[in-house]
Amino acid sequence: MKPTTNREIPEAKRKAVENIKKLIEHSSTFMIASVKSLPSSQFQAIRKKLRGNAEIKICKKNLTLKAIDAVDNLSVKKMKESVKEDCALLFSKLNPFELSSMLYENRSPAKARIGQQVSEEVEIQAGPTDLMPGPIISELGSLGLKIAVEDGKIAIKANKVILKPGDKVTEAAASLMSKLDIMPFSVGFEPLAAFSKEDGKVYGEIKIDKKKMLEDLKHLYAKALAFAVSLAYPTRETLSFLFAKAKSQEMAIERLIKPGENST
Repeated sequence: MKPTTNREIPEAKRKAVENIKKLIEHSSTFMIASVKSLPSSQFQAIRKKLRGNAEIKICKKNLTLKAIDAVDNLSVKKMKESVKEDCALLFSKLNPFELSSMLYENRSPAKARIGQQVSEEVEIQAGPTDLMPGPIISELGSLGLKIAVEDGKIAIKANKVILKPGDKVTEAAASLMSKLDIMPFSVGFEPLAAFSKEDGKVYGEIKIDKKKMLEDLKHLYAKALAFAVSLAYPTRETLSFLFAKAKSQEMAIERLIKPGENST
C-alpha cells in the first residue's frame, strides 16, 4: 500500500488565494455576482465603467472557497453558499446597495432566446413596421396580431400582449421580436450575495432597480394620500384636497337648502 502524500499547492495558486483573502479583508463590500451567458465585450464594458468604484476578479471556484475559508470571519464564510461556476468577485468601497444599483444601471438590452422565461409582459405596439408581406403574415396571425398592409408594408393595427410574466419564449415570439428589434431581456452582472464590512452582514440576491422602486413609491404614496384624505387626516399634503372636498360638500348642501335659487 502506497503511503499518502500531501500534494503541494502551486505557488501561483497560493498567491491567488492570498490576494483574494486580502481583498475581502480590506474592502467595504465583497460581492459575488453571476456572469453566466454574459458576452465578453459587455463584461469588459462593465468592468471599465466600474473602474475606480470596484475591483473585479474572476477566480476558479475552488480557489474562491479556499480564500473565503482563510478569512477569520464567520459571516464571510456564509458567502461560500453563493459561490458557483461563472462567477465574478467584486471588491468595493461602496456599500452593497450602491454597488448593486450601479450594476443594474450598467445592464444591456438582449434579444430573447427560445425557452427563456419572461418576468414582465411583452406587448407588441400598434403602428407601422418595415416588414414586407409574405410568410410573416401567418406568423403574426399565429400570435393573434391584427395586421394590415399599408404602403406595401405590414402595419400592426392594435396593441397585443404576446407573452405574460412566467411564460416561456416560443419560437414564433422569438422570431417576431427579432424582426421588430424588440429586446425584452437585459444582461449584466447578477448579484448573488454581498458581505458588508460596515454592519458585518451578508445580503442575498440584492437587485436595486431605481426606476421600479421609484414607480412603486409613487404608487404607494398615491394610495396613502387617498386613504389619508378619506380619513380627513390633516397634513401639509392633504389640506388642499380636504379644502376642495369641503367646498364641494358645502356647495352640495347649499343646493339642497336653496333648490329654487340654484335652478333657472
